[in-house]
Amino acid sequence: MVEQSSEVHISGPHEPAVTMNGIGPTETETERKLADALAGVVSAECVPVESHFFDDLGANSLVMAQFCARVRRIPDLPSPSMRDIYRHPTIRSLATALAPAAPGPQEHAVSQAVSVPRIPPEPVAHTSRLVHFLCGTAQLLAFLVYSLVSGFITAAGYEWIADGVGVFDTYLRSLAFGGGGFIAMCMFPVVAKWLLIGRWKPTEFPVWGLSYLRFWLVKVLLHANPMVFLVGTPLYVLYLRVLGARIGKGVTILSRSVPVCTDLLTIGAGTLIRKDSFFLGYRAHAGRIQTGRVTLGRDVFIGEKTVLDIDTSMGDGAQLGHTSALHRGQAVPDGRHWHGSPAEPTHIDYLRVAPAKVGTGRRTWYGLLTMAQLIFLYVPLAIGGVYMFFTEVPALRERLDPETVVLSRSQLITDALTVSLGLFCAFVVGGLLALYAVPRLLGLIVRPDRTYPLYGVHYTLHRVSARLTNIKFFAWLFGDSSYIVHYLRGVGYDLSRVEQTGSNFGTEMAHETPLLVTVGTGTMVADGLSVVNADYSSTSFRLSRVTIGPHNFLGNNIAYPVGGRTGDNCLLATKVMIPLDGEIREGVGLLGSPSFEIPRSVERDSRFDHLRSGDTLRDRLAAKNRYNLRSMALMLFARWLHTFGLTLLALATVDLYGVLGDVVIALYLALTLALSTAYYILLERCLLRFRRLGPELCSIYDRKFWEIERLWKVPSHWLNIFNGTPFKCLVWRLMGVRVGSRVFDDGCYVTDRTLAVIGDECTLNAGTKIQCHSQEDGTFKSDSSTLGAGSTLGVAAHVHYGVTLGAGSVLAPDSFLLKGEEVPPNTHWGGNPAVDMPEPGRPVGGTGLTVPAADVTAATVS
Repeated sequence: MVEQSSEVHISGPHEPAVTMNGIGPTETETERKLADALAGVVSAECVPVESHFFDDLGANSLVMAQFCARVRRIPDLPSPSMRDIYRHPTIRSLATALAPAAPGPQEHAVSQAVSVPRIPPEPVAHTSRLVHFLCGTAQLLAFLVYSLVSGFITAAGYEWIADGVGVFDTYLRSLAFGGGGFIAMCMFPVVAKWLLIGRWKPTEFPVWGLSYLRFWLVKVLLHANPMVFLVGTPLYVLYLRVLGARIGKGVTILSRSVPVCTDLLTIGAGTLIRKDSFFLGYRAHAGRIQTGRVTLGRDVFIGEKTVLDIDTSMGDGAQLGHTSALHRGQAVPDGRHWHGSPAEPTHIDYLRVAPAKVGTGRRTWYGLLTMAQLIFLYVPLAIGGVYMFFTEVPALRERLDPETVVLSRSQLITDALTVSLGLFCAFVVGGLLALYAVPRLLGLIVRPDRTYPLYGVHYTLHRVSARLTNIKFFAWLFGDSSYIVHYLRGVGYDLSRVEQTGSNFGTEMAHETPLLVTVGTGTMVADGLSVVNADYSSTSFRLSRVTIGPHNFLGNNIAYPVGGRTGDNCLLATKVMIPLDGEIREGVGLLGSPSFEIPRSVERDSRFDHLRSGDTLRDRLAAKNRYNLRSMALMLFARWLHTFGLTLLALATVDLYGVLGDVVIALYLALTLALSTAYYILLERCLLRFRRLGPELCSIYDRKFWEIERLWKVPSHWLNIFNGTPFKCLVWRLMGVRVGSRVFDDGCYVTDRTLAVIGDECTLNAGTKIQCHSQEDGTFKSDSSTLGAGSTLGVAAHVHYGVTLGAGSVLAPDSFLLKGEEVPPNTHWGGNPAVDMPEPGRPVGGTGLTVPAADVTAATVS
């Protein structure tokens, strides 16, 4: 969707393309060419060199991104970035800023010494269709074998527990079977890792080959084992040590992102890694898996929503702020504080809570107590509870009784309806009651603004509250509607006086505690907000209130920490780093990491403001509420229908158990995955009426937007099961994504499936996102995004709408590619916002030279 010049105020037809005011420096050739390029983008005959891009010309970020792309195609012009555009918002100031300064003799010598030729990214490692097919076949067989073995063990365990006499005997048998199963599931990935891999070493190998198959098996087993639920406890750190990681004493890890290449991970004593951080020890790049070291010294701090690429390091006492990334080859010196993507030096101290006395003894007893609770309480109750459920529910007890004849089909459906409806209603009603009651009760014990030691009663209660109130089901149900306000107030949010818009909050919200979140009136929040209202050290934590000002708009995937320096009427762009220093920002927009100021809004984004007040708003909002209520009812029915289908399959499986034996139990897991996948694909395609979405520019009170909101509610969490397999792209294709052959997808998420185009042999890393839409205040915009053949998206990279990545291009980890950008083929871009950036530490072919890591930071602040 190309935005034309109807919004841009232009000069008369007889005025020159570059308008001079008669004073100051004379017109330059650079100014003339820049003005001609901008005039071509906005379909104007002339553009004044002193006119402000946004205030005077009425341009917006999409128009200026197209301008930057056009300038990059002119060989003798310097290449501007969107950061340059916002910092120098006139043709004259931009030309002055982009003009190379004359270096002194010493600077000239240094520039000659470090100057290296620009080389394209590494070529894609091509894979034959046969190898791709064989790898997928082997992965499918591995899954089926795992399902069969799990089914046989489950059936045998049930029969053994059923032979118990009395409640105590049943408990002991459940304890033995459940505890043994838990330990076996935890240790099996360890054994598999040492047998299949041995010790991880820095290397690379093509995807879909034999080496990759071994890598994938270990990765999947690590992600599927129950030790992931113990993240944040000393047991998880011990588990990583068993897998080969070198981890010192007193390390606290809160991130659920499991490192795979553990032998390449070194973490010094007293280090803290906060949640939503990636430190995998590997990356997928140009059709290859590359492994490398991640080295953290003593007392290091890693903030939330961070990425540590391979071959990165941090010295003793170093800090990496929230929403930041270390790109390959970057190293933070001892005691230095860095932030940004890619990271650069800062003076901000992100460690904001005093340490507490937490020694080895306290960590040991907490770990032992946690394990004892699991083995002797939670696991036996879960196993025994399932057994009691099977024996007490008549629909199940009759089918498990070997003397019962095969029941009729009508009775099977009736029983499935009864069981599924009972379970579903109990979950919804019981879950809401627990969400409204438990946080408030626990909040009486864990008080704000008090420092508590880790691994104690207060820490345990805080973890219980955080896990319970971050259940995604209810935010998914109520989000993108007026009813999310009532839900958030119910769990504890302080929302002041709400100005209802019908889209005040999205469907994905996270927090440490809901009782200490204040959101001002008139504020709208998109998906992916994480309210960081708890400060941690490696030994202590403290809860504090986070306040988001009124009349703000928050984009996607933002971490808002305690002490954020934003006030009233701010636009916080997608993946922005919230500033923690300086004056409180008001009436501005913030973009990037580190963030810089941009205009709060432009003419294009206010064209629908007449729909946001008076009788028009009341009528449109009422219509939207009715539509959203129907969407919620439809999605609840769809989720229950899925539950009913799985219950029906389970009852049929139990019915056939006496005839076919353990095989039918073993096949249940595989059938569940296949049917669930087919069901949700069909549901999404039916909502689309088997058509494709087109580019949109409309109000949130337009019915077309409501239909898209309904589409976003189709569950998609099951997609992660297919990560790293050829089946992921098959599923994407069935869901409407135009995806090429032999694409490697290690965990990408596509929001608007039918608007995305992914070329042959693209490489998509874990945590990446292709978002083909944007919502700013009351305006919704969408357009297609295209990834050329062989392009690579780094870990946690975010691609916005209306962009094009050329063939063979690379987007670095944690980068944000702004709407409308055009990445030339065979180039390496990175940063937030993304700019043309050579990868640091990579040798230049045949010269022995490397691109210094400092050049990466320089590229982002140019």
